[in-house]
Amino acid sequence: MKVTMLDYSIICIYFLFVIGIGFLIKKRIKNSNEFFMSGRSIPLWITSLSFIAANLGAQEVIGMAASGAKYGIMTAHFYWLGAIPAMVFLGIFMMPFYYGSRARSVPEYLFLRFDEKTRALNALSFATMTIFSSGISLYALALLMQNLLGWSFETSIILSAGIVMAYTFLGGLTSAIYNEVLQFFLIVLGIFPVVLFGLISAGGWSEIVATLPQKMTHTWSYMGSATSNDMGVNMFAMIMGLGFVLSFGYWCTDFLVVQRAMVAKNMSAAQKTPMVAAFPKMLMPFVVILPGLVVMTLQAKMASTGFSLPLKVDGRPDFDMALPSLLFHFAPTGLLGLGLTALMASFMSGMAGNVTAFNSVWTYDIYQAYFNKNASDKHYLTVGKLTTIVGILLSIATAYMAKSFNNIMDFLQLVFGFVNAPLFATFLLGMSSKRITGHGAFWGLLSGTISAALTHGLTLAEGKGGWLLSVGSKPCYEFISGMGQAFTIAIVAWSVCFVVTIAISVFTKAKDEKSLMGLVYGITAKYKGTTDTNMDGINEDQWYFSPKFLGAVVLLATLLLNIIFY
Repeated sequence: MKVTMLDYSIICIYFLFVIGIGFLIKKRIKNSNEFFMSGRSIPLWITSLSFIAANLGAQEVIGMAASGAKYGIMTAHFYWLGAIPAMVFLGIFMMPFYYGSRARSVPEYLFLRFDEKTRALNALSFATMTIFSSGISLYALALLMQNLLGWSFETSIILSAGIVMAYTFLGGLTSAIYNEVLQFFLIVLGIFPVVLFGLISAGGWSEIVATLPQKMTHTWSYMGSATSNDMGVNMFAMIMGLGFVLSFGYWCTDFLVVQRAMVAKNMSAAQKTPMVAAFPKMLMPFVVILPGLVVMTLQAKMASTGFSLPLKVDGRPDFDMALPSLLFHFAPTGLLGLGLTALMASFMSGMAGNVTAFNSVWTYDIYQAYFNKNASDKHYLTVGKLTTIVGILLSIATAYMAKSFNNIMDFLQLVFGFVNAPLFATFLLGMSSKRITGHGAFWGLLSGTISAALTHGLTLAEGKGGWLLSVGSKPCYEFISGMGQAFTIAIVAWSVCFVVTIAISVFTKAKDEKSLMGLVYGITAKYKGTTDTNMDGINEDQWYFSPKFLGAVVLLATLLLNIIFY
């Protein structure tokens, strides 16, 4: 389908609108707290939608549709097992410490709970991760615009990066958050109607079940062994690797998403942010995974549907084009423009989220902590804005790295596994026990990351890993899929960090109890709620709107979805 002037007009209006939001919010930015933390004044519904949208980047919108085409509905484990339980845990158990400590970032919480070296290790690793992730989002967006709209790679890079830089430089985190809310609605409204058209054309869910292999339409039935499903993982690896280590490691410790809850207007809203966000998150598989199953069903019925998934150079299906192909096949003029805008919004959302997290961590946890501790607030605001520009430029450089080296995405995923898995072990121990020490936390984190690297270097999966092996030597273990390898690496990293942290803490001195007030469970006063009311005059701390009740409801709903698609 040809992209018309109406479609281009919708894209241009979106670009102008997001920059306009930056200009409007610029008037409200008076100090560094408002630039980096939005003055902790963002309403609950805004923080909740932003919490989801910050994660709706390139890897999720395009990647989950591709995984749906490759693995089927089993991909929903990344939501119903690998997101919802961790989001509930974050809201109920971890936000009281994050928000109550008044820490401005996750690394700063590590400083308050442990020591400087633990903060430095996490700040540097996180800053590196955000730049890589931001660059990957920018690369994927430029590639999409090049392939679908015919724009040059350089033009796409400069335009996309310039727009993100404009509204984050002008309005800081607040601008990014409000744009993320806009992008969330664009993604849902621009993509779901096309998915619905494709589902109708495929004959509905019953026809998908009848056409595709049974293992693609069930979540748990084919997980008895790693060889019985296309993901190449068994039930233990899925539950422990994804459901516990990677899931909790990401949702509970990654500052990119935690920051959205930390800027809420009060403790009650901060706790409820991930809980309220969990309700739409629970339904996202029907927006980003279902397209993959629809595409494979249409492909199987190519003679009657006329639909064909593009092929790679080697002749294999290009699963990454599942969602874009669906858009071009079913979206009429106008809706196509909205759908393309939604895809662009997803990439820009991921990039902006990483850049705002990067400028906060760099300014607070690296520059202020180690280079200039006593500067004025205006100075830190200036540094934050300059860091935003530097972050965008580094993202552009990373995007070109992704263009030059085809293994950069694999490297990025490994970095996430190396850092987040041991970090969750550190947080779990540090928040639950006052006996865990800074030395234990630091060496636990370091040993967890090193053990992850060793596991990757001694194993193979789909030709990846094995870099510690000599030519011709056999790996310690060869996984069926990269997914199984990634889950195992995460389990090893978490376990090693957990054991080493405890062992070293036994032989080193812990902080005194007074300095740990508000940072450790058991010596922190429990949050009693507030008398705050929302704009409708409803008390937000009634039992039916409490974090525990909301968490129970969303967990039960998620359990029901797992049973339905078992």
